[in-house]
Amino acid sequence: MSRTVNLYEAKTHLSALVEAAERGEEIIIAKNGVAKARLAPLGPRKRARKPSKLMRISFIADDFDAPDPEIERLFAGEE
Repeated sequence: MSRTVNLYEAKTHLSALVEAAERGEEIIIAKNGVAKARLAPLGPRKRARKPSKLMRISFIADDFDAPDPEIERLFAGEE
């Protein structure tokens, strides 16, 4: 299914049109009644992304992202 929108409407509602394309709809963008572009959904990725393990991290501590009281104290302006 496709629909045609004018350029002004496409600029104004781009986010909604991209979401519609993501759902499988094809949108034709026209200027002065002449089709100029097509917004269509991308196909699925051909391959799943494979982590490179570049940093060779094999373990992350449970408290890795826990707040540091010393840093919080310094941000609060306490010395």
